[in-house]
Amino acid sequence: MEIFKKDIVLETQKQLSDIVSSFEEQLKNNKWKVQSNVQNDQGILQAQKAGILRDVIAADRALTFTFKNEDGKLNVSVGVGKLLQNLGVAAIETILLSELFLVVDVPEILWTDHVETELIGQLKSIAS
Repeated sequence: MEIFKKDIVLETQKQLSDIVSSFEEQLKNNKWKVQSNVQNDQGILQAQKAGILRDVIAADRALTFTFKNEDGKLNVSVGVGKLLQNLGVAAIETILLSELFLVVDVPEILWTDHVETELIGQLKSIAS
């Protein structure tokens, strides 16, 4: 298990924008704060779970999903990244090429791994 970053490949015929939009809606319905940006065959989505303790300890952290669509295969990287204040303004190429993933403490790692696994399952369901 790679703790700080997970990479998955999904085979899909769906449009990237539709997948990200559906995933974003599902997260919002489960009380996540979400922001996303999709341009052509690349996308990024950040999701942050609200809570008093999480707001105090990790106010600038979010789960970050980066997407790259290549020949019917959707490459997705998931990890903990710094919450960008205005994702819509940031250039998608810069986001995908920069290192977004931070070192976090053990309880945060365990929570993140559990949540990533759950959300990756939801994403696989959406993409299929």
